[in-house]
Amino acid sequence: SSFENNLSDTKKGTLVCSEGEIVENKVIAGIAFSREEAKLTVTGIEDRPGIAANIFGALADQSVNVDMIVQNISDNGLTDMTFSCPINQVLRAEQALKKAKESESLKYNKLVVDEGVAKLSIIGIGMKTHAGIAKMMFEALAKESINIMVISTSEIKISVLIQRKYLELAVQTLHDTFELEKA
Repeated sequence: SSFENNLSDTKKGTLVCSEGEIVENKVIAGIAFSREEAKLTVTGIEDRPGIAANIFGALADQSVNVDMIVQNISDNGLTDMTFSCPINQVLRAEQALKKAKESESLKYNKLVVDEGVAKLSIIGIGMKTHAGIAKMMFEALAKESINIMVISTSEIKISVLIQRKYLELAVQTLHDTFELEKA
């Protein structure tokens, strides 16, 4: 901190350097996970403008915290929407979607809920300058026969939903793959 005088060797303060220096140190800085996740899929929804707003508006009205979102398009004008939320909000999500269906503001075939998932993420500022990080992650999980259900990315994070029973194995596998023990 610049507010402290006489910094000792154990208190070195803040290092200011270029982003490139940080990136070169470690591409992946860490792994994060959330064990208490659920995956919900709304099937057979009309593929039209505003449908996502209807779904996520109904969920927001019931204070459901949606995380990962994936939409699939099918040939017959219908789509499926998959999203994740905390397990303790699944009942509210189910009630919100049922209420929207009953009021006819949302039409869908069925709601499929999987409460046996976990979210796993690798995090690192180096991902935006190093190609192949996603490939390394996906190959490492595949070697352990861990199936990926949903993928979400940003400049500094790749997150996946996997079966919760494989979480510890997946964390250790990615820890080894990205040599995080050397950090």
